[in-house]
Amino acid sequence: MTTKTAWPLARVLRDRDAGLYLSGVVVSGFGTSALWLASGVWVKDLTGSDGLAALCMLAMWLPTLAGPLLGTLADRGRRRPLLIGVNLLLGALLLTLVRVDAPGDLWLLYAVLFVYGAAGVVHDAAESALVARAVEPSLLGDFNGLRTTATEGMKLLAPLAGAGLYATHGGAGVALLDAATFVLAAGLYTALRVREEKPAPPTGRPRRRTAEGVRHLWAHPVLRPLVLAGGATMLCAGLNGAMVYAVVDGLGHSPAYAGVLYAVQGAGSVAVGLLSGPALRHLGARRFAASGIALLALAVALRAVPSDPVALACGAAIGMGLPAVLIAALTSVQRETPGALLGRATATAHTLVFTPNVVGLAAGAALAELVDHRPVLVALGVALLVTAAALCAPPAGAEAVPHR
Repeated sequence: MTTKTAWPLARVLRDRDAGLYLSGVVVSGFGTSALWLASGVWVKDLTGSDGLAALCMLAMWLPTLAGPLLGTLADRGRRRPLLIGVNLLLGALLLTLVRVDAPGDLWLLYAVLFVYGAAGVVHDAAESALVARAVEPSLLGDFNGLRTTATEGMKLLAPLAGAGLYATHGGAGVALLDAATFVLAAGLYTALRVREEKPAPPTGRPRRRTAEGVRHLWAHPVLRPLVLAGGATMLCAGLNGAMVYAVVDGLGHSPAYAGVLYAVQGAGSVAVGLLSGPALRHLGARRFAASGIALLALAVALRAVPSDPVALACGAAIGMGLPAVLIAALTSVQRETPGALLGRATATAHTLVFTPNVVGLAAGAALAELVDHRPVLVALGVALLVTAAALCAPPAGAEAVPHR
């Protein structure tokens, strides 16, 4: 590690292992974002069906429900070889998509996307556990913030690149690009110098081992409120996201204007990633998360105002507010969980936080057809403010001072 007198972000970037991790996030995140866009367009072109195109996202998200079970794989052995193996597996698996060129081949695309999602759950759990070992605790907030910046930055750039590659080389070309990014990420993980001890052989029944992550999160006075707040926030975020086209329609623009709002939101997320480490040290996880949720609440409610400047400002504020609770929760899970349990705890936290987002998107899609979006947005703002308020007064046993 570098000296502790340097600026924390600079210390993270100068740390060899942290730099390799972030490079892996950028590389694999670029390929994933490109495939995320191309898969739906691919299915739409082959079938003309919006519903079948939407199934691509469902196939990738569905394995998240099995997070507590899949997370056990990240605790069964050393995490670095597991990360390398998962990336190589996905790289090889994506090569099979070159065969998809007719509606009858779509079963293969859906199967690959499902395995892609399941492997992603295992990968994120193993990566979180290995990062917690490689990066000193005081810098975890900075690292996770930079990870958010890198991920959101790829979401801004990769879909455009994926769309261009799809237009010239079809879905198979995008799949080959994604495969190459996973092979490159595996090479970056191979270069890590993290030393890991072999985990002790598992004891107890498999069902009990799987449930240990849930029990740890529920019993912990710091982690439980953060994870619950994260799930509630993502439920509201899903409902809000489903209203974006109604917002665009209220502004008098074509549906393509949603891309502008998403770009502004992504820029906000990139910015907050750079500020997360100092904010966590100054405020602590609960107050940082509550501040982000409160900003999100204000922005969501103000989207009901039919004004372009207001809509753009709200998009940036949503991008800044939403990641705060996610970064706070993940960083706290890494700090407050024993290493042997961290894979299961991380995967369980992801399930509890991100599954409500899918539910919110589905419910919001139905509501958008039935009711005026403006009262819904105001109600979501109120619900988010209640969630933020619940985090402002820590219960007995929760963190008393911020991490420094």
